[in-house]
Amino acid sequence: MQIFDRFDDSRGWSEGERILLDQVTRLADEVIAPNAERFDREASFPWENVESIRELGLNAIFVPDAYGGAPMSYRVYLECMKLISEACAATGIVYGTNFHAMGPVLDFGPEELKARIMPRVAEGAICSLAITEPNAGSDATGMTTRFSPDGDEIVIDGGKIFITSGDVADLILLFGKWSGIEDDRGAITALVLEKGAPGFTVERTEDKMGIRASSTAVLSFDDCRVPRANLVGAPGEGLSILLLSLNKSRPSIASHALGIADAAFKDMVAFMNDRRQSGQRIVDFQGNQFMLADLAAELAMTKAWIDYVGRLVDGGAKDYGVEASIAKLRASDLAMKMTTEAVQMHGGYGFCKDFRVERLMRDAKITQIWEGTNQIHRQFIGRSFARR
Repeated sequence: MQIFDRFDDSRGWSEGERILLDQVTRLADEVIAPNAERFDREASFPWENVESIRELGLNAIFVPDAYGGAPMSYRVYLECMKLISEACAATGIVYGTNFHAMGPVLDFGPEELKARIMPRVAEGAICSLAITEPNAGSDATGMTTRFSPDGDEIVIDGGKIFITSGDVADLILLFGKWSGIEDDRGAITALVLEKGAPGFTVERTEDKMGIRASSTAVLSFDDCRVPRANLVGAPGEGLSILLLSLNKSRPSIASHALGIADAAFKDMVAFMNDRRQSGQRIVDFQGNQFMLADLAAELAMTKAWIDYVGRLVDGGAKDYGVEASIAKLRASDLAMKMTTEAVQMHGGYGFCKDFRVERLMRDAKITQIWEGTNQIHRQFIGRSFARR
């Protein structure tokens, strides 16, 4: 793995960043990874892992000092996401969704709202992002959840599906349409829903193929009331908030997928060096070496591109949507390809739950679907080259 070690050494982390990343690496190796198989088998929420992440203060790294945070660079957040996801993809997405949900509040929310809820986020609140509905997936404009103003309150009616951590979240960034605005795009609005709001119900959680320890909930809202002060931006500004926020959450999903790919590559290389067939190690067969070479090259390029996107964000770039889509597309496709080959190289053992690659392959698939399907990303990237 020398080529990857050299890449990591070249990334220029500060002393403080390196100390934090070393702590996250130890947490991943000593706490999160040993729990991963059990949580997946039981399909139980990884509370022990989440509590360890809280104790280390990892939510605080994306919260400003003014709200009790200890902010670090976006690149550091992406690396934390990758390290946690390599140890347990389900725990990784629970952690990452905290950022996906609260990043837009930091970027677009009113000061009073941020001052009220961000200290809770820094202390380790579980956060959720609620966009998807049965007829509103990659195209969010199809959502039908309705926000109706009523004095100092907003009345919410409707429902959401496929909501990560929706059943356990302390805070939910919820998107719906403002009543009285007829335009599908112009009506989309965002607000923060706090746990315990009257009229909010968790209908069920899904029984999933992968990331089984991360809960995925169906939510309903029946005359659900929240303070009007919980609005993020003005009524009708939700779509622009959503699209700009996805530019930061998609590289996060790329790091999640990269963690899965990294884990699969390491497991595959170790097994291929130990396993012998026809009197030689399976790593010594030329065809297998060609496969490893291709995967190592893709892994190296994906690591470098995600790091590049992280530098764009830290450098204050305003328009990096295409770069973010490339990161998500390439990393998620690689995760699926890498885990498939890892199962193949393990032979029959790879099809059994005794080996981690079986779980990694199941975990990888969702990365090609959420945060915009890869078909949508290919269309978006390709369209960017058409002359205007």
